[in-house]
Amino acid sequence: MWTTINAFLKTVDNFVWGVPLMVLILCGGILLTVRLGVLQMRRLPLALKWMIKNEEGGKGEISSFAALCTALSATIGTGNIVGVATAVCAGGPGALFWMIVAAFFGMATKFSEGLLAIKYRVVDKDGHSLGGPFYYIEQGMGSKWKWLAKIFAFFGVCVGLFGIGTFSQVNGIASAIQNFFDPNKVHTMAIPGIGTYSWTVVIASLILAFCVGAVLIGGIKRIASVSQIVVPFMAVAYFVFALILIICNITKVPAAVVTVVQGAFHPRAVTGGVVGSMFVAMQNGVARGIFSNEAGLGSAPIAAAAAQTHEPVRQGLVSMTGTFIDTIVICTLTGLSIVLTGAWQVDGLEGVQVTTYAFQNGLPFPHVVSSFVLMMCLVFFAFTTILGWDYYSERCLEYLTGGNMKKVMVFRWIYILAVFIGPYMTVSAVWTIADIFNGLMALPNMIALFALNGVVVYETKKFFEAGKHKK
Repeated sequence: MWTTINAFLKTVDNFVWGVPLMVLILCGGILLTVRLGVLQMRRLPLALKWMIKNEEGGKGEISSFAALCTALSATIGTGNIVGVATAVCAGGPGALFWMIVAAFFGMATKFSEGLLAIKYRVVDKDGHSLGGPFYYIEQGMGSKWKWLAKIFAFFGVCVGLFGIGTFSQVNGIASAIQNFFDPNKVHTMAIPGIGTYSWTVVIASLILAFCVGAVLIGGIKRIASVSQIVVPFMAVAYFVFALILIICNITKVPAAVVTVVQGAFHPRAVTGGVVGSMFVAMQNGVARGIFSNEAGLGSAPIAAAAAQTHEPVRQGLVSMTGTFIDTIVICTLTGLSIVLTGAWQVDGLEGVQVTTYAFQNGLPFPHVVSSFVLMMCLVFFAFTTILGWDYYSERCLEYLTGGNMKKVMVFRWIYILAVFIGPYMTVSAVWTIADIFNGLMALPNMIALFALNGVVVYETKKFFEAGKHKK
């Protein structure tokens, strides 16, 4: 039965993530990059400065840094560890090249999303903020497009509940914990109608569901407070260990870079025919890149809309740093680690096992230490992603139901249940479902970005001509 389901999901995934959507996302990023004058390069230092310097007196629920951490909590997740490994194994080393290219143009996309989120958000008298693609579609494009806004919000709920937010993250956590504590499945239990699983997976799902529930009950402010502490810590820790790996194998880096670039355009020369075409490398790189940094997906502007700021352009720049940190820094380090250690060529490895092999064979520590470091990074990465995507999904549902918070609370408990059952989904099915909902969510958002690119350019030009960036 699972074979039939997986085959069906793969067919749908290939259709959703076909040439049209990939072209739409890349062309959107290219268009915005050109119209904004390669802003992601020219204004990156300013963006990094504002990333940690909050604006005073702005309207909103949380600080700009907290909004960025909430967005990063949703983006820095299994995509950085498991997703990169999956892309490189399926599309060859060249997938990493296309992941970086997509992220570069995605920075312009993320800037535009953050800008529009603030410009068209709604802040009530209690300071409660609600914004994102559903509002910049409805208010920016006009009320006649409200149906498109609702489609986005519906897919946003689905992505959180069935894709990025739950199954893929929990599955990554469970796999990492099992690989470390019980790799040979010595201690198992049979679950009727589901299968036999290691006790580590069962215990992990219980603890995780409890911890997620404890944070989610507190709403956006508790999610933001947890994210502000965990996200910077986990990002820096992973960056340090991945950088140590690169430095310890510095002589292999030039050859790895050549392999990546060559694999992007001539996959057969690198993979020996395992990967058939440049399109396969591009498809896997772009899909996994968007899964990781979510540029074009429309999720990050939902968090950006809660930021305490008066200036849409300022928040756009802060939002843009998320893609830079997530993909161009962290995913690149992961991908290089996998390529230079040859982990992507080892038969029988899947998902997190690939990155674990790279860390074990690339770091100058005992294997058990390297495995433990990676496991802890993955657990924290995935945990915060679960929190961030609950927030996104709840805001989408709040828009769909006209602010009915009772339905939002019911959804919150369903979300916690989905976290609990996540480890029992198969790996291939998990990633395929996540990919499908990713693509469906991106479509209405990209239509809006094309329609409103003039607004983005106008607001940006007005902001910098007024010299507001110098204040």
